[in-house]
Amino acid sequence: MNPSPTPAPITHYENFPVASWLCPPRLRAPIAAIYHFARTADDIADEGDATAQERLNDLAAMKADLQAAAQSVASSGRWPHVFAPLQAMIHAFDLPVPLLADLLDAFTQDTLKTRDQTGYANHTELLDYCRRSANPVGRLLLHLYGVTDAQALRRSDDICTALQLINFWQDLSVDIPRGRYYLPEQDCAAHGVSRADLQSLKQTEVATHLIASSAHSARALMLNGIELVHQIPGRAGWELRLVVQGGLRILDKIEAVNYATLQQRPKLSAWDAPLMLWRAIWM
Repeated sequence: MNPSPTPAPITHYENFPVASWLCPPRLRAPIAAIYHFARTADDIADEGDATAQERLNDLAAMKADLQAAAQSVASSGRWPHVFAPLQAMIHAFDLPVPLLADLLDAFTQDTLKTRDQTGYANHTELLDYCRRSANPVGRLLLHLYGVTDAQALRRSDDICTALQLINFWQDLSVDIPRGRYYLPEQDCAAHGVSRADLQSLKQTEVATHLIASSAHSARALMLNGIELVHQIPGRAGWELRLVVQGGLRILDKIEAVNYATLQQRPKLSAWDAPLMLWRAIWM
């Protein structure tokens, strides 16, 4: 096997830079391999017209292929552009396979909740989902950077969870019609927002207060982890600064539309880049 298979190009819209030119060149291949694994699994859970059972079957097949890659045995061959690079990177960089498996577990949970039209009972349950859907990516990157201390891991988890939550509050107008409910039921009840209110996508005053509270919590969590940018050396540290600023900028845009994300989806544009860079310099 070629020790460094070339990953497919990244084509999805992303809030945050992925394997950009700021990333240390020697780490671009493993970061791209991790990204394509996660992106493919996420697309299986999210995209297209497959039934829930077909999605679950495909995610189970990906889990089997991940274990095959970890053990250097033949995979199903269904996703060669994912598992050929990933297998090489797992062994070249000793990637922690349980973190990759956590991502598949999270996407499986998403598929089941969408099928059953169930949400998250409370904030604790939602954070547990983020622990598996987002935090593994940060921990994998820290592994590649050789950063292993407990404080850095906690800060990484805070940043990654914040990014996941920001994405949820940004995407309410898209997710809810697809049967995805990330606003915890306990928070909805506390603000007087019913499931019917959410399904109607009506931007009521109480819904606005709920989204604002959720956005404020995500910002606080991001700020809890922000000092991590000073623990990551060199170009990787600058990459992280831009990732953090991308998340904070989305929160700015959510606030600018008065938290009306039941009716619109704010997103980054090229015009945001200079401001994000300026803010990154002064972190």
